[in-house]
Amino acid sequence: MTGKRHSNLTTGVAAGALAVMLSWLEPAAAQAPPPDEQADPVLHVCADPSGLPQSNDRGEGYENKIAEALARDFGKKVQYTFFPQRMGFVRNTLRARDETTLKFKCDLIIGVPTGYDLTATTRPYMRSTFALVFTEKHPEFKAFKVPEDLLALPPQKLQKLRIGIFGHSPAADWLLANNLIERAEMYAPQSGDPKETANTIVARDLGTGKIDVAVVWGPIAGQLTRDHASWTAVAFKPDTKFKFDYEMAMGLRQGEKAWKDALDQWIGSHHEQINQILIGYQIPLLELTAPKPGA
Repeated sequence: MTGKRHSNLTTGVAAGALAVMLSWLEPAAAQAPPPDEQADPVLHVCADPSGLPQSNDRGEGYENKIAEALARDFGKKVQYTFFPQRMGFVRNTLRARDETTLKFKCDLIIGVPTGYDLTATTRPYMRSTFALVFTEKHPEFKAFKVPEDLLALPPQKLQKLRIGIFGHSPAADWLLANNLIERAEMYAPQSGDPKETANTIVARDLGTGKIDVAVVWGPIAGQLTRDHASWTAVAFKPDTKFKFDYEMAMGLRQGEKAWKDALDQWIGSHHEQINQILIGYQIPLLELTAPKPGA
């Protein structure tokens, strides 16, 4: 695959999860007035009820924690509109209105790719990258410092491995370029069960030995190593051939400039607080790219 294809990827959460986010594709939204932030004591957040490590309906995800911190600083309480983060997510949350009040059901998605087509986006608050995840079952993997160390294994060992990847992710192109695509256990970006996520799929198959190693989006890698202390994640560095790293922002409706400005200001003044939340989820982090002049 060429570098041109990678430059055309528009992220995709997630990652397995990044790729899943790209499947939210829907028609563009009409502009809407901003939420009345002074009058409303509630921060209305759109979220996935079963989407760890990002969010769930028990408030256990890092996006839940970021929402709580934002609401606290704005003097509000968080209220969620839950819907699985897959096809129809934006239409059923950020663009949906309550049938009685006709108000929008929620005003903010905590995590979308920067420049996401379906929403306006804030300045980025996180830049992460894909990572190689493996267990203690292969002692020779413990010496890995970078994902490319996998490629240095003896051919007879390498050609016996099963490598879990998600469709429409840079992992597929990386394997193809290194003549390993036949070793791939390819997962669909979405399953038919909204409670089955990239995290649960890889946790199951890596744990049972169906696959020997997985290439997943950074937050998923962090969740896997948090849940399994003996598992290891090795992050990909930015690459000119393969687009492994992506920036994440908050999503809101088009035309809500005052709301966007307030969110941008909060993100800009709370980088350390946000980073501490993300570090707590063992997410591999990269430096955010410098903002463009006037942005």
